[in-house]
Amino acid sequence: MAQKVLVTGGGGYIGSHCVVELIEAGFCPVVIDNFSNAVQGERDVPESLQRIEKILDTSIEFYELDLLDRTGLEKLFKQRFSSSGHGHSFSAVMHFAGLKAVGESVEQPLRYYRVNLTATMNLLEVMQTHGVRNLVFSSSATVYGDPQRLPIDEQHPVGGCTNPYGKTKYFIEEMIMDQCKAEKDWNVVLLRYFNPIGAHSSGLIGEDPQGIPNNLLPYVAQVAIGRRKHLNVFGNDYDTIDGTGVRDYIHVVDLAKGHIAALKKLKDNCGCKVYNLGTGTGYSVLQMVKAMEKASGKEIMYLIAPRRGGDVASCYADPLLAEKELGWKADFDLERMCEDLWRWQSKNPTGFTKNSPFSI
Repeated sequence: MAQKVLVTGGGGYIGSHCVVELIEAGFCPVVIDNFSNAVQGERDVPESLQRIEKILDTSIEFYELDLLDRTGLEKLFKQRFSSSGHGHSFSAVMHFAGLKAVGESVEQPLRYYRVNLTATMNLLEVMQTHGVRNLVFSSSATVYGDPQRLPIDEQHPVGGCTNPYGKTKYFIEEMIMDQCKAEKDWNVVLLRYFNPIGAHSSGLIGEDPQGIPNNLLPYVAQVAIGRRKHLNVFGNDYDTIDGTGVRDYIHVVDLAKGHIAALKKLKDNCGCKVYNLGTGTGYSVLQMVKAMEKASGKEIMYLIAPRRGGDVASCYADPLLAEKELGWKADFDLERMCEDLWRWQSKNPTGFTKNSPFSI
């Protein structure tokens, strides 16, 4: 019988792509989401999950649940056996749920601390109560703060975060590490993402920000498709190749495959491990604009705007530890990332909403 893996925030961008990889790897994902970053489809199920069901010709167990609802979370974990046979004896948890926008976190720090930290504390305590000791956590390269050296390896100092979003990830990592020290039977992999972009090759699922996109590539894609007039480039006076910020962009499918590798690592009773998931190559904002112009065949208008609070000049990974210990390495190059992103955006010009011509 396939092992059940609880996926928090599984209706969102990264979570939904990981659900695909979990199913294809032979696991049985049980997804919870509160629709804060997911579009609600028919049957009160995220549109992304309904599309995955069509892609893979399967059904996905889903519950609308907010991790701040401690009672609801307890109830889910208690449903180990039911008359329908859908018991929840989770072998592991993949934790994606949380608020995730750097700029928004600078403007609304208390909201970010309340939601991200409380939700994770609830999850960890309920896991502890019900004997679930295996966890893969969606962390971020923002825990490294303004890099002291490049590329960034896992030994780089953490905690000098430049925004509240990054601080919540850092605090959560510290909570998890302390729990692993206190109870030696916990096995956790902390995955520090760099910048996920792209979409599933089917064009059926991808990133669909609610409101104005907070990340670069969704915004660029919306300019290319005509939903937005121009891109604001936040700062052109950084110490980089062209003055704009440099980041390590990783295909979301590569990222999802990294989670499967992490899940398998848990079986080794690994304790608490930390890995970067990135490509090791940095690209500037303007380089990304040019790459998307090539992929889309569209001119992408942009304006230079003041620097944005919480941003750093350059940030890219040393991903060699993940290759050595997880057997994982990013496969997709920048051209493929942009091609897949454009396929998603062009087939779904309004995202997952029902007036999209590709909506199903």
